[in-house]
Amino acid sequence: MPLNSLTSTYHRDTYPTISPTRPSLSQAGKAVLITGGGSGIGFEIARSFAKANASKVIIIGRRSAVLDDATEKLREEFKGSPTEFIARQGDIGDDASITSVWDFLHSQSILVHVLVLNAASLFPMGPDTLKMDKRELMESFDINVGGNFSMTVKFVNQPLRSTGQQLKLVNISTAGIHMNPASSQNPYSTSKAAFAALIGRIADEHPVEDVQIISFHPGVLYSESGAKYFDKDAWKWDAMELPADYAVWAASPEASWLHGRFVWAHWDVDELKADKGILKRLEQETGFLRVAVQGLIEPSLEEFMNK
Repeated sequence: MPLNSLTSTYHRDTYPTISPTRPSLSQAGKAVLITGGGSGIGFEIARSFAKANASKVIIIGRRSAVLDDATEKLREEFKGSPTEFIARQGDIGDDASITSVWDFLHSQSILVHVLVLNAASLFPMGPDTLKMDKRELMESFDINVGGNFSMTVKFVNQPLRSTGQQLKLVNISTAGIHMNPASSQNPYSTSKAAFAALIGRIADEHPVEDVQIISFHPGVLYSESGAKYFDKDAWKWDAMELPADYAVWAASPEASWLHGRFVWAHWDVDELKADKGILKRLEQETGFLRVAVQGLIEPSLEEFMNK
């Protein structure tokens, strides 16, 4: 079994079970909002949801020119498909910008059924956190925690949402939340860990019938931002289609049993679901595949209060 894998099969590219063209993964009639959707993995996720016949794919990001270019490419590739592509400038690190995005959607009578939290602050990077400016540190938390939280609040509380209507939230996380140490990306990994912990607790408060929530590590991807810092031959990169298609699978009923958990896109979903040991742990261990202090067995609230 590969290192850090719960399954013996370890994927580096997409595979049939998570193919967005499968009828059971269809997003027909659904509006999907992807943050950071103009480039890199966000753009590939937009393509995968279009392959799944989403009614609307909405991409937001900070750079208008990038969004316009991405929308043009998507419309050309999926000409004749039922998917409408919408681009909207927005910065999840700015509360006013977030409000503007959701006000626009409401004004257009658009109910978002699936939210993909992909935008993130990846940098700065460095070996010594204490030499970092506090403003740089807090920018990571403002975006990776605060921005994602604000997007989640707006998503769940949409005025157009009917009572009892299920929503799907997919959080693009990172393996850095459980790698120790990960000093060169400390602000990124710690802020992403904080949000993974937060969204996991939100999942405890909202059952899967209300909002299905899944976080996952997308892989080692050669993106526009990564190309600024890493040589293309530095690592064996994963195919973008793997996490892109996985995001569609994570937003489907087939993934409901992973509500509130953190997984890797590399893990074979058929093998994962067939493993009785893993299923038992998911049922009995509330902290399994969640952010927590390692090495301690969690007490129940009753046990904790009675100590």
